[in-house]
Amino acid sequence: MTATVVLVGTLDTKGAEFDFVRRQIDDIGTCSVVLIDVGVRSNNKTQLTADISSISIIQAAGGDDKAFEEHKLNKIEAFYLMTKGLTLKLNELYESNRLHGLLTLGGSCGTAIVSDAIQQSKILPIGLPKLIVSTVASSSNAYTAIGISDVTLMHSVTDIGGGINRINEPILANAAVAIAAMTSRYYSSTIQSEEAAFDAPPLIALTMFGVTTPCVTEAKKQLEELGYDTVVFHATGTGGRAMEHLIESGSINGVLDITTTELADELVGGILSAGPKRLEIAARKGLPQVISLGALDMVNFGPRHTVPEKFATNRLLHEHNVQVTLMRTSSDECAQLGEIIAKKLNQNHGSNPIPIFVPLGGVSLLSGTSLSELLHSIFY
Repeated sequence: MTATVVLVGTLDTKGAEFDFVRRQIDDIGTCSVVLIDVGVRSNNKTQLTADISSISIIQAAGGDDKAFEEHKLNKIEAFYLMTKGLTLKLNELYESNRLHGLLTLGGSCGTAIVSDAIQQSKILPIGLPKLIVSTVASSSNAYTAIGISDVTLMHSVTDIGGGINRINEPILANAAVAIAAMTSRYYSSTIQSEEAAFDAPPLIALTMFGVTTPCVTEAKKQLEELGYDTVVFHATGTGGRAMEHLIESGSINGVLDITTTELADELVGGILSAGPKRLEIAARKGLPQVISLGALDMVNFGPRHTVPEKFATNRLLHEHNVQVTLMRTSSDECAQLGEIIAKKLNQNHGSNPIPIFVPLGGVSLLSGTSLSELLHSIFY
């Protein structure tokens, strides 16, 4: 058994590039390659033969392969099925120990299919190498190719689909060397991890903001003194989503959710919301958790001039830095947040109630105000 790179792309338009990268990885000699075609116009005449064809991907998604072959599926439907099928196929390869690194080369469409499949997978772990070489790497929406995963995004500089030339050849060769090295290291580390897994201490997730740092730092110190591993998530929307994803995937054993501020941004319309499912997955899984109200006294906006006009003149604002403006939550918003927290935690499937710790001196470094609205909503 050797380390395996799964190479994914649209071979109907980028066969030459994938052939080049596959040969580069083969020449390095440390990894085998599984080539998956996700081209929506691929057929049996596609020059480069894939190990897993696009027809197989459509079938895995439950799509009409005959309609696909005859190009009777519209583009959006074909993309949806390709993403769904690829997600299932990647999960299957990972579970059968045939996926130790993932590489794709793509434009916006190929990048979207592969990056969405990575995001939709519930089992591809943090640390599994995921390298995307793409034309979108330098665009303003490049973050969509990364999401909450640990994707490495590499700019292709030239378009992918025009064949190999003296500009893109060293870029693609570098990508092949990078994924081979990362995959080999990951494969070796998984063997070592399996041997040490039985001795690993429980992993506790904590949430932190700049204005809750002293509390989280002390809690982290004490947990580690008790023998627990800890991982801290910055409660900036992405951090909360990443934590919830890892909880759902089974990577987290317990949660000390000190900083629930992302709920305030979701309610009021700030820029750091973690989405409507924040604070729900651990309760649904019955995971041990302790909750606090960190930074629920504020909503986050960008530079001061970006604060919505309806808030700019009648709300208390604090310029945290040149990029972040904090707005004090109102009494009504605090009451609503209390109700939201109560409803979410009432979904608890664990055998024990969830403790809520209320910092009576204020819910952040900036706050010294009354917590009566939150307390009333949670406890009465």
